[in-house]
Amino acid sequence: MTDWRDDIHKIFTENDIQQVSYVPDAGHARVIDLCREDNRMNAVPMTTEMEGIGLACGAWLGGQKAVILMQSSGVGNCINALSLPAVCQFPLLMLVAMRGEFGEGQRWQMPMGHAVRPSLEAMGVVCYDVKHAADVRPVLENAITYAFQGHNRVALLLSQQLIGAKKFTK
Repeated sequence: MTDWRDDIHKIFTENDIQQVSYVPDAGHARVIDLCREDNRMNAVPMTTEMEGIGLACGAWLGGQKAVILMQSSGVGNCINALSLPAVCQFPLLMLVAMRGEFGEGQRWQMPMGHAVRPSLEAMGVVCYDVKHAADVRPVLENAITYAFQGHNRVALLLSQQLIGAKKFTK
């Protein structure tokens, strides 16, 4: 059986995703590496997640599809910038590696982890939860259709049940 992270990359290529922006993150590390190694994709590192909104909108205006990879703690950095794709009706697809939920031991991650869904939904972003590897392909494929054909803003919330909770010891 294929690793769900390999599936994400494969689905990106099957759907002609040409730009992938990211802030380095352990939850997305495998997907980031696969995208960086793929000559069909432009993998763009960011200094802040907000940059991804402008990159994705610019990609769309240039005739390309883009995806933003971020950790849940970075969602708060995007709230104001989410006005751009909302007002201009640009499609937007974000894959959010969740923290602050199932199995979390780092209390600094919990407030934003709990605020991700309500914050994104307040900005008109439709959120889909992905908790199991078997759900990655169908949810991502449908999110791509919903975002790029319907000109919608979509976030896949990749649960810590899927990614695995980080363990911290004293």
